[in-house]
Amino acid sequence: MAYLSENKYDTAVLTDINNTSGVWDYVYYCKEAGIRPLLGIDFRNMEEDASCCYIGIAKNNEGFMALNAHLSYHLHSEKKFAARAPAFQNAFIIYPYKPGLVRQLKDNEYIGIRPQDINRIIMEDSALLQKKAVALAPLSFKNNEDYYLHCLLRTMDRNTLLSKLDRKDTGNRMECGLSLVQLLEMYKQYPFLISNTQALMEQCTIDFDYKTDKNKKTFTGSMKKDRELMLAECMKGLSYRFGNDAEAEQRVLHEIGVINDLGFTSYFLMVWDIIKYASDRGYYYVGRGSGANSVAAYCLKITDVDPIELNLYFERFLNLHRKSPPDFDIDFSWKDRDDMINYIFRRHGTGHTAMLGSHNTFQFRAVARELGKVYGLPKSEIDNFIGTSELDRRIGTQNSAGLMDKYKQKIVYFSQRLARFPHYLSVHACGIVISDEPMHYFTATQIPPKGFPITHFDMYTADRMKIHKLDILSQRGLGHIKDCIDIVRKNRNEEIDIHLVSEFKKDERLNHLLMHGKSIGCFYIESPAMWQLLRKLDCNNYLTLVAASSVIRPGVAESGMAREYIIRHNNPDKYIPIHPRINEILSETYGVMVYQEDVIKVAHLFAGLSLEDADTLRRAMAWKFRVNDGFKQIEDKYFASCAAQGYTYEVAQEVWRQMEGFAGFSFCKAHSASYAVESYQSLHLKAYYPLEFMVAVINNFGGYYNTEFYINEARRAGATIHPPSVNRSKYLTLIEGTEIFLGFIHVKSLENTIAEGIVTEREKHGEYTGLEDFCERIKPGMEQLFILVKTGAFRFTGKTKKQLLFESLFLFGSKKMLMGTRHTLFPEPALTYNFPRIEQSYREDALQEIELLGFPLCSRFDLLTDDFRGEIKAADTVNNVGKNVRMVGYLTNTKSSTTRHGHYMQFGSFIDDENNTFEAVLFPQVYKKYPLQEKAVYALNGKITEEFGVTSLEVHSLERLEIRF
Repeated sequence: MAYLSENKYDTAVLTDINNTSGVWDYVYYCKEAGIRPLLGIDFRNMEEDASCCYIGIAKNNEGFMALNAHLSYHLHSEKKFAARAPAFQNAFIIYPYKPGLVRQLKDNEYIGIRPQDINRIIMEDSALLQKKAVALAPLSFKNNEDYYLHCLLRTMDRNTLLSKLDRKDTGNRMECGLSLVQLLEMYKQYPFLISNTQALMEQCTIDFDYKTDKNKKTFTGSMKKDRELMLAECMKGLSYRFGNDAEAEQRVLHEIGVINDLGFTSYFLMVWDIIKYASDRGYYYVGRGSGANSVAAYCLKITDVDPIELNLYFERFLNLHRKSPPDFDIDFSWKDRDDMINYIFRRHGTGHTAMLGSHNTFQFRAVARELGKVYGLPKSEIDNFIGTSELDRRIGTQNSAGLMDKYKQKIVYFSQRLARFPHYLSVHACGIVISDEPMHYFTATQIPPKGFPITHFDMYTADRMKIHKLDILSQRGLGHIKDCIDIVRKNRNEEIDIHLVSEFKKDERLNHLLMHGKSIGCFYIESPAMWQLLRKLDCNNYLTLVAASSVIRPGVAESGMAREYIIRHNNPDKYIPIHPRINEILSETYGVMVYQEDVIKVAHLFAGLSLEDADTLRRAMAWKFRVNDGFKQIEDKYFASCAAQGYTYEVAQEVWRQMEGFAGFSFCKAHSASYAVESYQSLHLKAYYPLEFMVAVINNFGGYYNTEFYINEARRAGATIHPPSVNRSKYLTLIEGTEIFLGFIHVKSLENTIAEGIVTEREKHGEYTGLEDFCERIKPGMEQLFILVKTGAFRFTGKTKKQLLFESLFLFGSKKMLMGTRHTLFPEPALTYNFPRIEQSYREDALQEIELLGFPLCSRFDLLTDDFRGEIKAADTVNNVGKNVRMVGYLTNTKSSTTRHGHYMQFGSFIDDENNTFEAVLFPQVYKKYPLQEKAVYALNGKITEEFGVTSLEVHSLERLEIRF
């Protein structure tokens, strides 16, 4: 915009190539700069020579919608653009000049004359030119450096060297910036080109209101009916949730009034309709995010969090001063999410519904690596330059000192220019927008592999445009819950009401598991960091879990207050707050900002900002908004207001520091509460149905740990674990009583058709009587049969694996096996083979299980070459604090981190031979010598340390123990 203003342009049209991503940001900034914005699209067949077919320029918003629809059709169908544009009532079409003018032009069609074409049109029909020719002077590059940057991008895209880049694969170098004076000078030979262009542009107007909501305005087709339906459903839900409660009724009525006044009634009803569909289908869901602050949402069953119980205030979600839209996050099981999205598109129509786009951006180091290839640097030199902190050092010092060659200087410079530059259009992980106007009124759309159209604009532009997104997410935790309930129904013939959360919160059995961190498999609370935090807080109730769910987030840690919160929680009468007023405002969390709302509270009640400014500050604290000039303005307003309140600069600065490090990565309280509800539901299933619950976790392939760890947890809970069996297993893991049969899905290299066919054939015609019967009915290839034999899938025959492998070879050498048929009327008796019984050791079994399942079904410790199992066990660490010990453990998980000084360190989770867990920490000096790189059994030497009652092993040295097969 600054460039256009400096060069005296008062009107400009944006015509991106086959794309509309930037149009509404362009219009917004044009208006700020006093430039009249126009919109269009440059239509090209990119798979051919990528030259311009024609340019469409919208006369008005309806014309832009028609251009979007035209582009979307071709993007969806992948059809080429024809040489001539279709008829457009509200758009002009510009054809780039080529020798031999198109003479049959429609009223809205023109010939575009580029500056380099001026001397080529002298022989053309002057009458036609004067009537149908316009100046076409694209501004693709601001200057020669921008053109060079463009060439680098094209070289990266073509995967070649800059020296080998074909000029036909780049834009026109002549499309660098010209001032208005220079432009008029270039076209002075044909002044009618300028006058024709001005006349055309004067007929075009693009208007957009950035203040009014663009979402679907009514749910029922009538605002009056929407409000009636909203009131009726809320009152129905009020009776279900609260019975006869005057306080709850008063708050619901207040909220409905605010929702109606802000025009969000239809939005609430659309979410309610989605939840109703899910409930009718038996889908489990979690409504979370700031929406859980609303009692109305609670009554509509959008959320299961009681805002009154948690003292959540509605103004965090909606208030009359808040300009930003509401934002509901609805989680579904990963198995159900696609059907939910399908329903939303069916319910509201594909013409008005789209997935939100997302702009993946270039990352500095990735760009530097690609530019190294562009300049032809050897891979080893690129790796050395990119893969260490050397690059960071060179950016700060060596470049200015002249210690880099010219190519590396260019790599650093242009990598910095391209960092965070849009790379390609992707799809937002969960955002869906539903508009009142047709979606093409705002954007063209594309169809990604999922099959749902996506917008060209992203969530930040949608926010500016006032198009509210709805987040439809998936998570494995809900799959755990749903599948566990189904498994319990089949295995125990019991029904579970998983919505009795109020009873779960009071259950001592669940709270005991919570306090002792026995939460493996449970949603959000199973990671080592989380269960250690639960133990440090002695967390044995719902409210503490709600706080812990936010304390674990990076925001509290980055503010430096996570440890302080634990100290204050355990010693609530012994801390000194930064200021008494902060302690009054945040008394529930001991003067520590834990939730996103706390930023609003502090900014409003402590600093004296308005609620609107306080919420703007909370949003601005998120990194994605810090690029905005508004962040500096709100920062200045905060310090000025603090000074007016009489606070010292030091106090105001420390509060700001805590907010700045905290807000961008924290949860709102309602979000934490929603997570805590799901955690309690998982805990209930783990406490009362531990085997079924672990099978559900295994079958959903989701969680902090891998399958082996969850199988080990099931074994600890009393399960007998069996390898896959052709007569017992299914595709997924199965439980019968206390026996768990691993599913065929876990067998590496086993074809899906074979795995599913085994189960289908068995269910139709009964169990397999032996190896020959199986081969005749399933017809596996030799390799597939060997895989099944080695996993132990035929152990029901009573034969060893080696006997079965010999028998397999004989069967495949038999003509009868090759030509046999299934289910003959008079089946021949199976052949019998008398092979010597060749035994196989459990070590050989373990080797084959590791090869085919990824883990052994016996204990890893049974495979060690010696009997040493450590001087102490995990259960003994609490009695050995401060002592140097030698422990033995199997590594289950690692996490790397950095110290304040940027040095790498590592955390490791282990289980000992008694199946108890312990944690180890490797500080930078130890990590350099002994990094934990792969899962194995280790002997670890170190000192037992303790913090807030939680022990860990500070490792001094370690060695990997040998195993023998």
